[in-house]
Parts: sequence; structure tokens; C-alpha cells
Amino acid sequence: MNTDRVLSLLGLAKKAGKVVSGEFSVEEAVKKGTAKLVLTAEDASGNTKKLFTNKCAFYKVPYMTCGTKETLGRAIGNQFRASVAVTDEGFRDAIVKLLNQGGSLHGQKENL
Repeated sequence: MNTDRVLSLLGLAKKAGKVVSGEFSVEEAVKKGTAKLVLTAEDASGNTKKLFTNKCAFYKVPYMTCGTKETLGRAIGNQFRASVAVTDEGFRDAIVKLLNQGGSLHGQKENL
């Protein structure tokens, strides 16, 4: 399943120091332009999804949903995470490619 591969890539990106997590940190990365891709959990609150949908559209950052809060958190070594930002273009491209194969793309496909 592609979601498992995406979560594995997130773990590698975290070890490489290319992941920011948590609502405040992700929002800051989007505003500063360091976020190359924002992922939110499918079970994140409507307010969280709306916040990142709007921010990512405004700042032209690709946005997708993937996994649950528990699986996103576990992938990067935390308990729960509703949002993460990937700050590396190589990891972004690999994750987007996997999610496109599974048909899980939501949001800003045209910005890639």
C-alpha cells in the first residue's frame, strides 16, 4: 500500500531533519517558504484542514491528506500529529509520486 511507503519516507525525512511537525511549526514553515509539502491527517479537525488548505493555497505550497493522526505521528517518532511539513524537494517529489499512484492527491497538484 502506498500510504505505508509514504509514512516510511516521512520517517527517513525526519531522520534527515527535513520534517517540521505540529500546527504552529507547520504554519510558520509555510509562511517562511521553507515548507515544500504539507500533509494533514485524514482525521484532523475541520479547522486544521481549512487552515492549511487556505494557507497552502495563498502561499502556493502543495497540500495533501495522508494517514491518521496516529500513523503520521508514529512515522516521525511522536505519538500524534495532525499536520507535518516536508522541507526538502526530493522527499516532496517522492511522496507526491507515491500519493498520485494511489489516487490520494488533494489540493494543490498544479503547484508541483
